[in-house]
Amino acid sequence: MLHPSENSYHGRTSINREYWHERIRLSNINALDKIEAGKKPALLGFCSDTGVQRNQGRIGAKNGPDAIRQALGPLAYHARFDYIQDFGNCWDYDGNLEEGHDELYGHIHSLLAHNYFPVIFGGGHDLAYPHGKAVMDYCLAKNDKVGIINLDAHLDLRDLANGQRHSGSPFFQLAEAYGKDFHYCCLGMQPASNPKSLLTYAEKINACIVDSSDFQQENWQGIQDQLEHFCADKNKLYLSIDLDGFSSAYAPGVSAPSPLGFSPILAMKIIDWLMASKKMSAMDIVELNPLFDQDNCTAKLAARLVEYTIRKM
Repeated sequence: MLHPSENSYHGRTSINREYWHERIRLSNINALDKIEAGKKPALLGFCSDTGVQRNQGRIGAKNGPDAIRQALGPLAYHARFDYIQDFGNCWDYDGNLEEGHDELYGHIHSLLAHNYFPVIFGGGHDLAYPHGKAVMDYCLAKNDKVGIINLDAHLDLRDLANGQRHSGSPFFQLAEAYGKDFHYCCLGMQPASNPKSLLTYAEKINACIVDSSDFQQENWQGIQDQLEHFCADKNKLYLSIDLDGFSSAYAPGVSAPSPLGFSPILAMKIIDWLMASKKMSAMDIVELNPLFDQDNCTAKLAARLVEYTIRKM
């Protein structure tokens, strides 16, 4: 575990701390204080390429967390919190993804237990397994029913590869681990990127899927109806945002780019709706690959989505 670095945040200076970099408090995750009155966001990164590499993607996502921080720093600050705590990064220890996941799981579970709202920066989408596991374990112990919402071109319901977890398997692992308690919704799924075997498995576990042809702004009422149906009986929601779900016009710097993805405006409408539900417990944003970014626009998109979510808390 690495402590966060002050070098990750830069921006204009102001008298009244009007920018994000002036509102960041670098914190030690091993010295958590419980917040009694309402949740506060907690930033945490997972620096790993291993899951992406195992899934035959373009490596480089291990640099994603600090690229998001660098894009966050200069943004104007409008959240209601006096400061935002950043707890640094976890690593996968020279390719030992499983060990890295175990550490990440423990830290996220501890954040939840101390009444924080985890905001996890990736890294590959494999981190959704320890993240989702922490949310599930914490919430199920309190008899809460959890809904997992994934904004993504891919279902990420692939089986393990030679017995190893990877960036395409996190929701398969969660489905197999939690059975009837696993409730999953994927928004923006692209049929061309998901073979029939995955769609068959999604049907088997009764997943809610809105494919890319229907995940369009002009179909907002239909999307909202799906969300209302999925979320109606859930007490808690966990949102995972895979940047490769966006059109590569907005997000070229990802592990698996696509020209036919969704728009940032639609994603923000989803965030708005979810935050208004008052059921959101955690989120992550994954697959930023700075090696392939253009003018840092993908990192800036990730930062704007984080800023928007926390502003809506």
